[in-house]
Amino acid sequence: MIQSLNSERNSENKTPLVAFIFARHETFHPRFSWLKKGFDAAKNNPKVFLQDDAPVILGVGKNMVKAIRYWCNTFKVLKNDSPTEFGQKLLDNEGWDCFLEDPASLWLLHWYLLKPTCEAAAWYFTFNIFRRVEFSDDEIFRALCDYRDSYDRSNVDDSLKKDINCILKMYTTVHNNQTNFVEDSIDCPFTELGLIQSVRDAKRYTFQMGDKFNLPAQIIVATCLEYAGQESKGTKTISISRLLYNEGSPGMVFKLSENSICQAIEEVAKTSKKLFLSDSAGLIQFSFNTEPQDLANEILEQYYKEQR
Repeated sequence: MIQSLNSERNSENKTPLVAFIFARHETFHPRFSWLKKGFDAAKNNPKVFLQDDAPVILGVGKNMVKAIRYWCNTFKVLKNDSPTEFGQKLLDNEGWDCFLEDPASLWLLHWYLLKPTCEAAAWYFTFNIFRRVEFSDDEIFRALCDYRDSYDRSNVDDSLKKDINCILKMYTTVHNNQTNFVEDSIDCPFTELGLIQSVRDAKRYTFQMGDKFNLPAQIIVATCLEYAGQESKGTKTISISRLLYNEGSPGMVFKLSENSICQAIEEVAKTSKKLFLSDSAGLIQFSFNTEPQDLANEILEQYYKEQR
């Protein structure tokens, strides 16, 4: 049985933050082309993953079929194996970036992976609840076990270990003088995000905090607007501190600094009169004068239009 966890901010709309799901990826992190391949196949036939000839259609092994299905649904380009609106906007042949050539699309997918309802509990824990900057694989595994034990002991330790191993392979930046992740991670697009670095001869890891050179301001602002819409329904302002430190916020998901968020808002505000920074009694706030989700969509549409 899948247990869904709810936080206080989601109690009104009943949207669970995270489903208690572990190790559904068959030990495979997402590879280049998998999301596009799975999306296209499901668009033609949503039942493709259940067919006996699915490995032939997708050109991968049987276990990889399960992994592609899991990742496509977990990244929310599919829902119940059918294309979502987000999936169509991003991965359709005439979509924003169907071959994921722009790192901005990987950042957007990372956001969608973790946004409610997140169906990768270990990923949600790692980026939103685990607050240490430097750690070992054993330290984060033990912390994940404590998180698991506080809700549901039915998931075995081995499943959690598989998830931690997958997360590290998926996000740890590969260095030429470190070979332990090269073979497995070189084909994972999400290493481009530079969110995790290996340190001390690859025995420890650290989150890379602050500015991200390949994360466009428009992606930051669009996700801030989306989060504000979820967090503060009916209001037209949200504090920068909430965007930075709250569970599920862009600051936590992208590991940003206050300066990173403020600079992104100021940059986008140069071309949009619908949003701005304000200062109320020394509290810096992000303000907008229209429905936040609509404005987020508008910003993303404009960004990808300019990249064509």
